[in-house]
Amino acid sequence: MIVKSLRSYSRQSRCFGVFAIILLGLGVLGGGVYADPLPSWNEGPTKQAIVQFVRTVTDKSSPNYVPPEQRIATFDNDGTLWCEQPTYFQGFFTFDRVKTLAPKHPEWKEKQPFKAILENDMKALSAADEKGIGEILMTTHAGMTTGEFEGIVREWFATARHPRFNRPYTDLVYQPMLELLGYLRENGFKTYIVSGGGVEFMRPWTEKAYGIPAEQVVGSSIKLKFEMRDGKPVLMRLPEIDFIDDGPGKPVGIQKFIGRRPVAAFGNSDGDHQMLQWTAAGEGLRFMLLVHHTDAEREWAYDRQSPIGRLDKALDEAQSRGWTVVDMKKDWKRVFPFQ
Repeated sequence: MIVKSLRSYSRQSRCFGVFAIILLGLGVLGGGVYADPLPSWNEGPTKQAIVQFVRTVTDKSSPNYVPPEQRIATFDNDGTLWCEQPTYFQGFFTFDRVKTLAPKHPEWKEKQPFKAILENDMKALSAADEKGIGEILMTTHAGMTTGEFEGIVREWFATARHPRFNRPYTDLVYQPMLELLGYLRENGFKTYIVSGGGVEFMRPWTEKAYGIPAEQVVGSSIKLKFEMRDGKPVLMRLPEIDFIDDGPGKPVGIQKFIGRRPVAAFGNSDGDHQMLQWTAAGEGLRFMLLVHHTDAEREWAYDRQSPIGRLDKALDEAQSRGWTVVDMKKDWKRVFPFQ
């Protein structure tokens, strides 16, 4: 009986040992259940760089520790947090607005570049000059209150579908970047959008899509004017540009609306170049990342020659200075949440 009991105990001990090793591997013993904060990222140098940076700047014993109030992370939107092909989504919104307003403007049938939009002639539209594009934007985005514009944006997002994927545009957010946003916030970072897109085009949906509230969205804007309408105060959207938050405008927007230099910045194109340079120039450990679109099958592959989201000079600097570059095809297990 004693021998039998010892053998039984020995087997139980071996089983427990194996079980303990499994639990330790999962992080259950001595530290709680371990959950990969970035499950849609493949293991490799890119994921390791992100995790190592976050661990370092949040470690109070590290010489590179960053206090929570200084943990500012800025993200471009188009091509960084969601898709930007075959054109910027605000462009699709603008085209649909022209078609909606066209019955009130019969002259548009013969007036460029409105005529090109109504006829879906992208070649003619691409030939439009800055004045023509500006006229389209002002016609479709101004002449209404901020509340009226927000309602139009919300209605469009509720009904519009992407031409390739036939899904709502807000479905075209990048799952790996959603995880990254959450991971940063869990570690005391405050996440901001700093985009060339219209600030009031983005604010109605960014909190639901990304967990980023309206007050943490920096973008391009047109001028506003306070008026009284039917005894109530309103803000009217005027047909004049106020601020362009793109290229060199991004560091200006960061200083103007955030007031702190980021310790981490994320982009995908030359329009984000100056934001990453501004971030890199700060003291202490900094993290700069570019999303390189290399996956033609699940999304698109483009960089130096693309008219949308061109990545050229920023890619050269990233490679020469050791910034992190995401290879979408290699680094991401999936691109969109629905995949």
